[in-house]
Amino acid sequence: MAQINLTLQGLSTADDINRVTTALMMVDGVDSVDIGRDWAEVEGRVRREALVAAVKATDSRFSAR
Repeated sequence: MAQINLTLQGLSTADDINRVTTALMMVDGVDSVDIGRDWAEVEGRVRREALVAAVKATDSRFSAR
């Protein structure tokens, strides 16, 4: 199982964090997500590109790298 660290931008409220957490958990292969306003740690068998796309699809103000 891999651990992927993301730097997040654009999140400002608890609702933003909850929405991104939900989006990341819905990506196939994700086992767990720890998240803060500026970061996320994702464990599972998933491609980084899929996680970045899930964050962007949540809201156009959000980005991950």
